[in-house]
Amino acid sequence: MNLWVIVPAYDEERSIGATLRRLGEQTDADFTLVVVDNASTDGTAEVVRAFGDAHPKLDLRIVYERQKGTGAAADTGIRHALAAGATHIARTDADCLPDHDWIAAVKRAFDDGLDMVSGPLRPRTDEFELRFWERRLLPAVVGLAATFGRFRPGNQDPLYLGPYVMMPGCNVAITGELYERAGGFPRTRIEDVHEDRALVNQVRRLTTAYGLRGDMTVYGSVRRLRAYGLVRTLGWYADHRCRPEVVDIR
Repeated sequence: MNLWVIVPAYDEERSIGATLRRLGEQTDADFTLVVVDNASTDGTAEVVRAFGDAHPKLDLRIVYERQKGTGAAADTGIRHALAAGATHIARTDADCLPDHDWIAAVKRAFDDGLDMVSGPLRPRTDEFELRFWERRLLPAVVGLAATFGRFRPGNQDPLYLGPYVMMPGCNVAITGELYERAGGFPRTRIEDVHEDRALVNQVRRLTTAYGLRGDMTVYGSVRRLRAYGLVRTLGWYADHRCRPEVVDIR
């Protein structure tokens, strides 16, 4: 298994260092890491290069995508990895902290026969001093979005081979072969299309070998939840029914 991890990043100089440190601390270090600088206007690329220089044992690479969008950046990173020989891909985001056993959990899922897999998304506790309700709210938001997704008309089609499963882009892994068959992430902006949902539905037309694993945990930022509030955050994830003026919360 030749596993590559893709991290799209836009103006993440304040957050990406923690993400890189967590990836550098994985219990299974046998992977290649690609950060996709998505036309950042800050020092994101410099932070990544400095981290790579300070941690030469980590196979860390940086590529660039000028077309703004999480879908475009993720697809560029994944196709770079596939061209370099990757057989399996995992993705997280530049404001997230994968569990220390995340890489090992991803590999176990693939070894068990899954071709696409995701896992729990929990709130980070290192960004802010979280209030009790915030600790409980992010999992609740994810759960509500997952429930809505199962009944959403756009996720219903007789051609789907299996049920809808929510797989957030910050915690997803897929075989290279399936990614190419499914057409990959749509090269879109996050405010236009939820690229993770689009890829899941493309996969559902091809196979039932996808699912969730409870040991594949990523800790996500609560900055959007804190900026938008509960109702607007739910509206954002429910087909962008809420469209805030500022999408890239930093």
